[in-house]
Amino acid sequence: MLTKVFGSAVFGVEATTITVEVNINKGIGYHLVGLPDNAIKESNYRIAAALQNNGYKIPGKKITINMAPADLRKEGSAYDLTLALGILSASGQIKSDNIEKYLIMGEISLDGSLQPITGALPIAIKAQEEGFEGFILPKQNVKEAAIVSGLKVYGVEKITEVIDFFDKDVPLEQTIVDTRTEFYKSLDFPEFDFSDVKGQESIKRSMEIAAAGGHNIILIGPPGAGKTMLAKRLPSILPPMTLHEALETTKIHSVVGKIKNAGLMNQRPFRNPHHTISSAALVGGGSYPQPGEISLSHNGVLFLDELPEFERKVLEVMRQPIEDREVTIARARFTVTYPSSFMLVASMNPSPGGYFNDPDAPVTSSPAEMQRYLSKISGPLLDRIDIHIEVTPVPFEKLSEERKGESSVEIRKRVTAAREVQTKRFEALENIHYNAQMNTKQIREYCVLDTPSKELLKTAMERLNLSARAYDRILKVARTISDLAGSEAILGDHISEAIQYRSLDREGWLG
Repeated sequence: MLTKVFGSAVFGVEATTITVEVNINKGIGYHLVGLPDNAIKESNYRIAAALQNNGYKIPGKKITINMAPADLRKEGSAYDLTLALGILSASGQIKSDNIEKYLIMGEISLDGSLQPITGALPIAIKAQEEGFEGFILPKQNVKEAAIVSGLKVYGVEKITEVIDFFDKDVPLEQTIVDTRTEFYKSLDFPEFDFSDVKGQESIKRSMEIAAAGGHNIILIGPPGAGKTMLAKRLPSILPPMTLHEALETTKIHSVVGKIKNAGLMNQRPFRNPHHTISSAALVGGGSYPQPGEISLSHNGVLFLDELPEFERKVLEVMRQPIEDREVTIARARFTVTYPSSFMLVASMNPSPGGYFNDPDAPVTSSPAEMQRYLSKISGPLLDRIDIHIEVTPVPFEKLSEERKGESSVEIRKRVTAAREVQTKRFEALENIHYNAQMNTKQIREYCVLDTPSKELLKTAMERLNLSARAYDRILKVARTISDLAGSEAILGDHISEAIQYRSLDREGWLG
């Protein structure tokens, strides 16, 4: 007897429906075809034990299982439940009148309980698109799959629940999630708040500008100055995610199995990889490509602490994803593309000793040592960072103040208002949503300066010996400052403030 059961495979952040065809004939043997990997090939041992422990069995006949499309590689243990139901149905041990209406996925333990799978959200989206009535999967993944409307989602704990559902018409409990209520539930309660930061008003201001324009930022300062503390609070002042952004972000985290027992992500991601990270772990890759840290920080913040400690070749692979806001991983048989629109926040010490060229510092470094240390970061990478800011230690008077600083919620209101101005400005342009994404053509169009402002910028570039690459960056940052101030035109004050945020372009830093 021939039976068809449906599962799904995830490539990149998109799912492809897999048809599992089970045919049972006279003879002996178990043949699994359709490019399964070792985890799928081993599934017959798990399935046999699980069925036996629950009063069923794999028939002693010739079983042929084809996973179509047969030229597409299938990986992982999530097909156990699909294969088990196909075998039971084809052997006549259970009824299967309506089994083709459901997409079924799950890893089976030897006692018949189900283990969580990865990629439940993209699979549910595909099931809804292809007109399946329902999606049966492990209970641990049910909340993320239930985000999708128009699809009945059933979370189960044991294989016997699924068997009884098809064979004895015992109903399963449908999980319903109000996506919008879940999404808006905790938007205004960030875990880290800017009100915890004492002093550092100028640094907070630069972080606000970075958040308002989507600018990449690098913080340079000695140990203990508060670089990491400030960076961790940046997501709390970014504009709240839209429902579309939340779905996009949740899909990526679902693919790597980071959404267990949780629904829609409503907080922007903050990723902080260690400096020993490899190129493949940062941008994504492997023989079976998975998203890297830059994709996991999509719509959020990627924080690289102690930037010069990262391997140079690891940092260089970020150049194209920062520019294109997506990363493409090519293999001989297929290519996957992951989105990677993130804000890069980097921090670093100014020298190997950790302090500026200061004779009173605990560990001093010569100007030559400082320059050698700073030159570990390439010019092209620095060219993609709009704001460079020096962070100085907080004096005791500020640390001992009882007064709380401005909260993240208050700062976020100003940032959101500035982003709305930019959204309106770029609404006719397809891939540009905020100031940091402007190219040279848009800078000339939207960053027009009056004569006094032009003279001020010219004087600053000559006196401070600013590099040519600083020119466009200053204009973009000045545009954001004027948006925060509610000004249509870029004024001299906005230009002069933007000039302050190019520390590494000045003579004496990188030469």
